[in-house]
Amino acid sequence: MAWLARRDGSVVIGHGPFAATAVMPAAGTAFYLQDFALRDAQPWKIPAAVEVTSSHEFAARHAAVPPPCCHWQPPDGGPFAGVFHEVMAAIQSGLFEKTVPVVTETGCGDAAPGAAIIAAMARQAAPLCSFGWSEGAAGFAGATPELLISLDGLHLETMALAGTARCDDREVFAVDEKEIREHEYVAQTLVAKLTDLGCLERQPRDILDLGSIVHFLTRLRLDLTQAQSPAALVKRLHPTPALGPLPRTAETLAMLLDWRARLGCPAEFGAPFGVWHHGRFDAVVAIRGIWWHDRELVLPAGCGIIEASRLVNEWRELRLKREAVKRCLEC
Repeated sequence: MAWLARRDGSVVIGHGPFAATAVMPAAGTAFYLQDFALRDAQPWKIPAAVEVTSSHEFAARHAAVPPPCCHWQPPDGGPFAGVFHEVMAAIQSGLFEKTVPVVTETGCGDAAPGAAIIAAMARQAAPLCSFGWSEGAAGFAGATPELLISLDGLHLETMALAGTARCDDREVFAVDEKEIREHEYVAQTLVAKLTDLGCLERQPRDILDLGSIVHFLTRLRLDLTQAQSPAALVKRLHPTPALGPLPRTAETLAMLLDWRARLGCPAEFGAPFGVWHHGRFDAVVAIRGIWWHDRELVLPAGCGIIEASRLVNEWRELRLKREAVKRCLEC
C-alpha cells in the first residue's frame, strides 16, 4: 500500500501489486518512490487499485488501532560527533556553507508494528501531510510538514522549511540570527533555481507552529511560462539545502551520502515522495517518519549544520525532532 495526504484535505491511496516504470504515465495514478540520491531507475509505481478519500475519513478508518508498543535505544553521540567535526572542517575549508547529516534512533516493537505506525501517521492532521509505503513486512510512514512540489498545470508551489526550536522558545527563535541564516540559505537557493521558469512570488518568512516545535517557513508560488515535467522539477529542486548540501555539487553530495550511510540513515529519508493523480503532481519531503522491517524500527532525524552551529545544540535539535515523531505514535 502507498498513500499521500495532500494539502487540499484529500488522500490518494494506492493498493498493490505495483508496476514499476521509468516514465510517468500520461494519465491515471502513479506514486513517486525514490531514494535520497535519486538512484532508482524506475521510481514510478503504478498501483493495481486506487481510491481517493478525505483526510478525516482516512483518519477515522484507523481510529480504533491502538498505538504501537515500541522500545527505543538512545543513539550513541560518538559517531555523530565525529561526523560533525568532519562537516565543520569541510565548511571551514570552503567546501560547504551548509549540509545536513542524519542521526538514527533504533528500536523494537513488541509485535510487528507496521499497521499501528501506519494508523498513527494516518491520524495526523494539517499542517502535517501523512505519507507511507508498505510492502510485506517492511515499510515506512510519517507525517511531514515539508512540501517539495505541488504542480497543477502551469501553477507550482513549494516551500523553504528550515530552522527549528522548541515551541516555548518561539520569541527568541524569531530573532535568532543563526536560525534565520540557515533558513535563508534554503529560501534563496529555491528562488535562484526557480526564477528562470516563470513569474515567482516569495511570501514573507513566517513561523510554522507544530505544537512541540516551530520552524521558519517561506512559501513560494510560481506561474510557469511553459509546462515542466514532475521528474525534471524534482531533479532541479531535490535535495534543497533543507536536507542537502550547499553548494550542491557531485563532490558535496557524495560526502553527504557517505555521512548518511555511516550514521545508518534509511535511503528514503529526506527523499521526494509523491503522487501523480489525474494530471496533478504532489510531492513531499519524506521526513518525520519511522522505518520498519518485521519488529525492527529506525527513526531518523537531520540537522542543518552551518559555520555558526554548535555540537551540543545540534544534538538537542535532533532529539527534539525525534521526540516529535514519537508523539505522533501516542495520539
